[in-house]
Amino acid sequence: MKILAIETATVAGSIAILDDNTGLIAEIRVDVKVVHAERLMPSIQWLMNAAGVSINEIDAFAVSIGPGSFTGLRIGLSTAKGFAYATGKPLVPVPTLDAFARTLPFCSYTICPMLDARRNEVYAGLYRWDGGICGKVLPETAISPAELLQQINGPTVFMGEGAKIYKGLILDSVKEFAVFAPASRMSPSASTVAEIAVEKLKEGTTADPVSLAPFYIRKSEAELRWKG
Repeated sequence: MKILAIETATVAGSIAILDDNTGLIAEIRVDVKVVHAERLMPSIQWLMNAAGVSINEIDAFAVSIGPGSFTGLRIGLSTAKGFAYATGKPLVPVPTLDAFARTLPFCSYTICPMLDARRNEVYAGLYRWDGGICGKVLPETAISPAELLQQINGPTVFMGEGAKIYKGLILDSVKEFAVFAPASRMSPSASTVAEIAVEKLKEGTTADPVSLAPFYIRKSEAELRWKG
């Protein structure tokens, strides 16, 4: 079973093709300030050509559903929906922070993915590996970094753009408990989105492309201003 996975929750977008029998076929990650609308489809086409895989060989599509960049999530989801509609293949939504935490397999420390949510907040959660399962200690939330750090009581790996932005505060607050992920693990990865999608497919979990919406957690700036 081949999965095409799309991750556009942050500037560092990625695409991956994974076969659950043979493993990861190909992945591309590009952390550049070019909007996903301009680079996503060309990147998908390039990756599929490089991997020698046609769209007809893809058995399902997976997409990082959020939280994250409102615009990025909409672009990733609309692209995945388009593929699902065009091919009639299943669509699998994967929570962004779940997939992000999975990029540190079997880590013995608590894992804290942090994405910049603007307005002096981060999208974050706390995860721990137990018996081969990466479980949630704190579900995804939009929270101030100071509030989040009050919940840290042991060695914790911080990862993501939020961890880079608030590194000084993290070090001041939790001191020796703070560990920072290496550069290669500082952004979400489409390959772990694909891995989770395989598990969901085997459980029979897919989504209706018509009703599926991004998991934003909170309203956008535009919505808040309009309501006001």
